[in-house]
Amino acid sequence: MPSYTVTVATGSQWFAGTDDYVYLTLQGTAGCSERHLLDKPFYNDFERGAVDSYDVTVEEDLGEIQLIKIEKRKYWYQDDWYLKYITVKTPVGDYLEFPCYRWITDEKEVVLRDG
Repeated sequence: MPSYTVTVATGSQWFAGTDDYVYLTLQGTAGCSERHLLDKPFYNDFERGAVDSYDVTVEEDLGEIQLIKIEKRKYWYQDDWYLKYITVKTPVGDYLEFPCYRWITDEKEVVLRDG
């Protein structure tokens, strides 16, 4: 089963971090991954100025990654988040960067394309 390394960079502005749930979906030329919760047990993910990495394992090869979808869902209360960028390391070792550089508010899905 192919494995991707996803690195998420949170902005360093005041209140840029979030405690909300963050989900990632990878969309490739050969298919789409399941929605994955980005979370490390006993770790405070997505803090201000943090760069966090996650391993995302998929059932089958997705082909060339075209876009990613980020979903933010409320944990306790609505919490805005400033997402700088996401990088994806593919199973063959290629690095793709998906710039965002904006606030993600409310519970919605954001689609990012390779920069």
